[in-house]
Amino acid sequence: MQYRYIGQTGLRVSPIGLGTMTFGTQADKKEAFKIMDKAYESGINFFDTAEIYPVPPSAKLAGKTEEIVGEWMADKPRDAFILASKVAGAANGWFVPPIRHGLTAIDRFHIERAVEGSLKRLKTDYLDLYQMHWPDTLVPIEESLEAFDRLVTSGKVRYIGTSNDTAYGTTKALMKSEKHQLARFESIQNNFSLLNRRFLDELSVVCQKEKISLLPYSPLGGGVLSGKYNQNPESEGRFASYMRSGKKRQRDMASRFLNDKTLASTQQYLSIAHEAGMHPVTLATAWSKQFDFVASTIIGATKLEQLEPSLAAMDVVLADEVLRACDRVHENILYPMG
Repeated sequence: MQYRYIGQTGLRVSPIGLGTMTFGTQADKKEAFKIMDKAYESGINFFDTAEIYPVPPSAKLAGKTEEIVGEWMADKPRDAFILASKVAGAANGWFVPPIRHGLTAIDRFHIERAVEGSLKRLKTDYLDLYQMHWPDTLVPIEESLEAFDRLVTSGKVRYIGTSNDTAYGTTKALMKSEKHQLARFESIQNNFSLLNRRFLDELSVVCQKEKISLLPYSPLGGGVLSGKYNQNPESEGRFASYMRSGKKRQRDMASRFLNDKTLASTQQYLSIAHEAGMHPVTLATAWSKQFDFVASTIIGATKLEQLEPSLAAMDVVLADEVLRACDRVHENILYPMG
């Protein structure tokens, strides 16, 4: 396995990392332990979580995922893992987090409160990577960076990153870090898949020029690229449950991925995978990690058996003709995710 470095750091990670957002809801503790065991045995050393997990977020369950991960890691060598977590973004963002009474912000108080909670639940005294789950549009970024920098100086956090950010937000943060000599964002964790290539615009240029690593999440487009919804529109899954939830925010999120155009695209990707002799999940996962600005693609699972085709992509390098075939699908079906 060829490990990769995150940004300009000493964090050496497997090309595929394990996301944990289903642990505590779709996957109970017993199943989560099986999934983490398999990932670890397969060479994955990068584990990603967040204080608001599992999803969908709720005040009752927030932090449960970190507790499960912490319990599993308790008898493992801590320095064998690159462990990442996230502070919930601001309540003025895309939704109000169900923690700290919905008053979250990316300021000193909330960053310090969040990291202490994560360290306790994860049963560790440091995080390798601590990320801003989504930006704060009100608190000046230099104030946020000063708070993150104190965590790095104290040794509670090794490096910091951002998530769900824009080219403007990421670039401005880098400028402020340089100006004030503060720890800088070494990674960005954004949605990136065959059904969502928006990162290939300005953000990929920022990553390449500034030596920031993308940690793509949802390489399967919320499970859509597995083809399960093409085979059975009533298949169980996160987006299917969101569509049935009755909550507008969840329905809107799901419909961006689960719609007639993305299903038409997926049908063509299924054919490409078949012709290439690989599982469609393997194709989608391999595609998302096959860029020079990507450090580790974050996969997930709700059942142990779902992990295998994603893990199969670990050492896969897609042939040029396969990549060109995927590009043609993108060019010919202009689905909403762009």
